[in-house]
Amino acid sequence: MSIITRIKNVFSQTKSANIVGVALRQQSISYLIKKSTENHCEVIENKAHPLKNALKHLVATKSLTGQCHLVLPNAHSQFVQVDKPNVPIAEIHGALKWQIKDLVSIAPENMVLDYFDGPILAGGHEKINVVCVAKNDLIELVTTLTTDNLNVVSITTEEFAFASLLPVQEDAVLLVCQQPGEEVNLLIIKNGQLFFSRRLRGFAQIATKSEDELSMSVVDSLSLEIQRSTDYFDRQLKQAPIKAIEVLIPMQNEAFLARKLAENTNVEVKLFTMPESLGNYRNSAVAIGSTQLNFMEPN
Repeated sequence: MSIITRIKNVFSQTKSANIVGVALRQQSISYLIKKSTENHCEVIENKAHPLKNALKHLVATKSLTGQCHLVLPNAHSQFVQVDKPNVPIAEIHGALKWQIKDLVSIAPENMVLDYFDGPILAGGHEKINVVCVAKNDLIELVTTLTTDNLNVVSITTEEFAFASLLPVQEDAVLLVCQQPGEEVNLLIIKNGQLFFSRRLRGFAQIATKSEDELSMSVVDSLSLEIQRSTDYFDRQLKQAPIKAIEVLIPMQNEAFLARKLAENTNVEVKLFTMPESLGNYRNSAVAIGSTQLNFMEPN
């Protein structure tokens, strides 16, 4: 099952060969335009207006054309893990709506959801990871983005967009990542698959912290969450220990943060290396990642 909720050919086919990644955030919109000859990244600040209005302004003023990959902000999506329903594959989506109705704040009749298989825990219990969004919000966003020349071809969340930036490798990597103004995510990726994800609360303003503030409390708190996540991965999921921790948090003290995290672990900690020619766009990593999700599509 694909871990991307795909909406193909919602309105019209586009003739442009451009690929556009649009990442929605609480106070800004980041977008990437991939052309055959060059790439263009930009962030549009949006601190005072509704997201829909900012999106309309983006479409109207930037003349976006091509195939669009949309990344929903954390506030628009909910993640839950449940037991895999014992029903035929064709009926799983319908069954999940009622299985998760008490775990999310979206009514079943307004749900759009997708899922990806989770780990098999001790005792043989098979889990499934569900991504759920509100249908009315999704329709509004897609309608706003879709024009005669711009076609929304995929919708995802920032976890999968971040994960797609990592090369496929056998050893597990823990990625500490964040979009500006959003919460920090801890992701564990192995063989091109997202094995584990956690959204950490309380770290949204980490980019504003000084070195002293990071040293006094933030690093220790973040290190504790990383240790809890790696322990779960090793002990509960019965996986080989992670081999590296990579940091992708666009902030002035990012290198200092990575060094301090390294002091609290025996695993190598390093700054994530952005794709070639896009090194200056760390704050647009999610928009960039949304355009590199092909390896996650179903066969």
